[in-house]
Amino acid sequence: MAYLCLAGAYLIRFGHVTISESLFSWSILEVLSCLCVVFFFSYLFELYERQKFVSRKFLFYRVLSTGVGSFFLLSALFYLLPFLQIGRGILLISLVLFCCAQYGSRLLIRKFSHSAQFATRILIVGAGELAKSIAEIVPKDQNVHSFVRFVSCTERDPEVDPALIVGNIKEIDSLIHDYRPQKLVVALNERRGNLPLKEFMRSKLRGIEIVEATTYFEQVKGCLLIENMQPSAFVYTHSFRMTPFMRGYKRIYDIVFSVIGLLLSSPLFPVLAVIIKLDTPGPVFYKQLRVGENEVEYFVYKFRTMGQDAEKQSGAVWAQKDDPRVTRIGQFLRKTRLDEIPQLYNVLKGDMSFIGPRPERMAFVEKLKETIPFYSIRHFVKPGVTGWAQVCYPYGASDADALEKMRYDLFYIKNYSVFLDFKIIIDTIRVVLTGFGGR
Repeated sequence: MAYLCLAGAYLIRFGHVTISESLFSWSILEVLSCLCVVFFFSYLFELYERQKFVSRKFLFYRVLSTGVGSFFLLSALFYLLPFLQIGRGILLISLVLFCCAQYGSRLLIRKFSHSAQFATRILIVGAGELAKSIAEIVPKDQNVHSFVRFVSCTERDPEVDPALIVGNIKEIDSLIHDYRPQKLVVALNERRGNLPLKEFMRSKLRGIEIVEATTYFEQVKGCLLIENMQPSAFVYTHSFRMTPFMRGYKRIYDIVFSVIGLLLSSPLFPVLAVIIKLDTPGPVFYKQLRVGENEVEYFVYKFRTMGQDAEKQSGAVWAQKDDPRVTRIGQFLRKTRLDEIPQLYNVLKGDMSFIGPRPERMAFVEKLKETIPFYSIRHFVKPGVTGWAQVCYPYGASDADALEKMRYDLFYIKNYSVFLDFKIIIDTIRVVLTGFGGR
């Protein structure tokens, strides 16, 4: 759509020219620079998340912000790299066209998402605690044709609302015929003797998707339901593996990103050093032992955000909201993630990766290994400056938070790819700009 808007701007700016001339008059780099910038801002302002299209006002402001942000960033890019320039007139016209096209297309999506064809119709096979948990994570849908209903499988008292139980597993064929669900979610802790496999096979051949509760949880939440996972789920799968080739290219872009990051942030070091020194007495940098790959400890480096000897009396404790140990400048550094910049030195050394699970202290690791299933698996890869858990979940400050972040860490290890790393980098920029989760 952005590419066609560029072509339309060319036609408007220069009058009657052929389509081929307008579409192919720029180099690949010129086109890619424009497309990447508008894609970045569209993603940043959540214009690819259908659930966010709740009002015209929301869409208008998000589309407008995308256009304005794209204009200023592209203007700066054209100033620094003149060979990418496509012309100010074409740029302005193309962005106006793109904003109109974005707004119109999102309104169409919002309108048609209320039709029966786009409804979310789910039957959950089970009525216990697991089924209740799955029902709670089904994305909220304003479509009047959407529903979530339960199919009981045992004689036990249900944990879900009895009014939402539409029948018994023995009637699954007729229930599927009556309700015509898009998806069956099997949420049973005990399946032996309870699953009608023949009926499920017939349903699958009719086009109905049948998924396990853990798989559905992963699809919707982007993390793993580790309480209901068996060790075989880690062993008998193509996931949860890091080949030498994958480690190799991950190390290459770790070096590239850390060098670029240190060079770009180097002007900030003397400024932040002076501010930290003026704020409170003590060193500029703070180092602390953290657990790395294969549970080997290393020193992590950060800008100091707490008073000197902040944990002398309390020992190792979680950072809390409005933590009194954090200095005034420390609050700003943590909220903007500027305190993390020195960790790029750890990445360059090889102690850390640019993307990976957040490194924890040994005191917390020993405790969490006793209470959280499969906790040690997160140490099969290098810890990261940023990661899937950091961009999806606020700062962890308790054992319960550690469990939630562990779900995301294992999802990252299971689904590791270059594309996922790229998504995390984009989401990290969004997190830094919004201050999400800082503490």
